[in-house]
Amino acid sequence: MSARPLSVAVIGAGPAGIYAADILAKSDIETSIDLFERLPAPFGLVRYGVAPDHPRIKQIIVALYKILQRGDIRLIGNVIVGEDVTIEDLQDHYDAIIIATGSDKDSPMEIPGVDLEGSYGAADFVSWYDGHPDYPRTWPLEAKEIAVIGVGNVALDVARMLAKHPDDLMVTEIPENVEKGLRENPVTDVHVFGRRGPAQVKFTPLELRELGKVPDVDVIVYEEDFDFDEGSQEAISSSNQTKQVVNTLTDWVMRDEEFTASRRIHIHMMQSPVEILGTDRVEGIRMERTELVGDGSVRGTGEHIDYPVQAVYRAVGYFSSPIKGLPFDDVRGIIPNEEGRVLAPGGDHIPGIYATGWVKRGPVGLIGSTKSDARETIGHLVEDAKAGKFNHEPVRSGHDAMTKVLDERGIKYTTWQGWELLEAFELALGEDQGRERVKVVERDTMAAISRGEDHDGKLY
Repeated sequence: MSARPLSVAVIGAGPAGIYAADILAKSDIETSIDLFERLPAPFGLVRYGVAPDHPRIKQIIVALYKILQRGDIRLIGNVIVGEDVTIEDLQDHYDAIIIATGSDKDSPMEIPGVDLEGSYGAADFVSWYDGHPDYPRTWPLEAKEIAVIGVGNVALDVARMLAKHPDDLMVTEIPENVEKGLRENPVTDVHVFGRRGPAQVKFTPLELRELGKVPDVDVIVYEEDFDFDEGSQEAISSSNQTKQVVNTLTDWVMRDEEFTASRRIHIHMMQSPVEILGTDRVEGIRMERTELVGDGSVRGTGEHIDYPVQAVYRAVGYFSSPIKGLPFDDVRGIIPNEEGRVLAPGGDHIPGIYATGWVKRGPVGLIGSTKSDARETIGHLVEDAKAGKFNHEPVRSGHDAMTKVLDERGIKYTTWQGWELLEAFELALGEDQGRERVKVVERDTMAAISRGEDHDGKLY
């Protein structure tokens, strides 16, 4: 290693990238860290992948904010790696690169009818209602009956956002265009489908309990969907979280009350999607009844049930996007790696290239997993740096040299100070409406506010 600080670029300013940068900054080697983000604002899926009515989850931003506020990790936002700058550009300026770009699109779902009009990926819908700048400003909310495929927290978020009355969302930061779209939503029934039984759903207990507290929305669970095999009993006895989820679902199915709300969320289990029905657009969904086989997995029974729905939302998982210049596993949707060391097609570690977070291991686990993941990756990076394994000396090392390249290319990058300007603007928008914050959605406007430049007032 040279006498100068180790120069590192982290790609992605969500929790994975920020935690990795923080752990590296606190390691026993001297470092200079630049945190690149494709959006003008930091915080990744915490800002653009969590439903706006989850303020407790949003508190994660407070912890991430404190890390970046220190100033020893420099934010370079509104820069798309692979387009605005290449991996080769970064290798010219940094000793090491950490990829922490997360999973930003929907996992594919291969059933007939999936491409019909009215069939949507949940990730796209989440990006719309969270005001992601790279997604359309409008969403076709035209269906009265809707199917949501999946039994994770994203499926719950989608179902709740579809069923919840807009007035109950006005305390949140939803942008004006999202409020307008939701006010035109004619939905009456949202059907959430899972392939397996109550002991196998992936909802977290808190998320599920909150679903039952949405005003003027009934949650309906069906007794015939309750089945437990040996694997189910083992899951319940070994996981307090699973036990809580099963207890909540059981309490709901045992209720003896009339359903009087104007909107309903139906939770169906032991059903697997076979086909989305329709000629030109979604007209229904065909499900196959399943049965548990002993170990918690299921098989089809051959019994089919058709539900009339006019829209289908697929919440079956997230998938990462490749970055030009880096290897990518198209099947698993990750960058090939061994404990965070990125691997070339032949299986050798590419010196100086690392991965962490969902792009490293797939879209599983919560924030705690992301932290432990980052520790593993950074541990290997520090080990490799001390062993002198980085096989190149950057041509123009340093933050100033990199930002000069961005300036020369006309890239309107944003900084941490710029984020503080944008945040102050959003908080002021919210104050004007009696709300905590209102998001600015339009990318160029976000960048202009962050850079202290004039903007045309277009916020969404």
